[in-house]
Amino acid sequence: MSSLFGMTHPPVGFGPGSQPDASEEGLEYLPMPSGMRVYEPHLPEVADPACAAVAREVLVRIQGALANWSPGEEIRIPVDDLDSPVLALVDEALGEGEVAVKVERAGDRLEIQEASLAGVWRVRAFGDWPTRESLLVGAFPRVALNRAFTATASVVTGPAPAGLMPTGLMNGQPILTELLDRSAAWRRGHGPHAVNFSLLPHTPEDLAFVEQRLGVGATTILSRGYGNCRVTATATPNVWWVRYYNSVDTLILDTVEIVDVPAVVCAAAEDIADSAERLAEILDALTTDLERVR
Repeated sequence: MSSLFGMTHPPVGFGPGSQPDASEEGLEYLPMPSGMRVYEPHLPEVADPACAAVAREVLVRIQGALANWSPGEEIRIPVDDLDSPVLALVDEALGEGEVAVKVERAGDRLEIQEASLAGVWRVRAFGDWPTRESLLVGAFPRVALNRAFTATASVVTGPAPAGLMPTGLMNGQPILTELLDRSAAWRRGHGPHAVNFSLLPHTPEDLAFVEQRLGVGATTILSRGYGNCRVTATATPNVWWVRYYNSVDTLILDTVEIVDVPAVVCAAAEDIADSAERLAEILDALTTDLERVR
């Protein structure tokens, strides 16, 4: 009986004894992500009780925002008026988390860092004005989404005319058509749609063609959890390039997602609730320290 591929007997190279002995040469696997970051609470040192008391008030506001947060909500806590020593204590208590965001477009730049408490974001705005700073509580900063799909350079998006197709394409044009159709039809609340280039047959020319026609947006995100995940907005609405790397910076998953924002960079409701509990513990310890030094 013939097989699905028309073979009537096992091909050379298959069957017992045809493969190298794993005990002799060892099997080589692609290194998987390692070095997962874990939460480590850190209590700021109370050197100046007055300064620490003001910092505690800010942390109380953040904890209240976390505890009362509802999905879809974003709460802003201004910190521009805080003295540098107070802000340093707040930063020390919040720590630095896994997700960092950069938004760049003509004339201004945003740098956003998630705290070690998921759902708390430190936002710095740079431009032709003094640096502005604020703290946000939410799943992901809206300001980074509002500017995400602004093209960083003049690009021609959409399908290429038939006569101008680059050579070497295999699946580039149908992939691009699918992504553009999904982008046009996507509405807030729709589930994500993903195209996995790691599994889809394509040529280097296909990849370059799709990247060029989607364009490059203004928002870039790095999530340093289990390995690294780099998320880049394209210049096509709701289309994100999502690439996962292992701990030795080898690309292990290359996908394009059509979604409001990829879930991998968002704080989940459970994480935000957990952050509220952790910050409450930090506040209890800080209050004890303040009472001790007074």
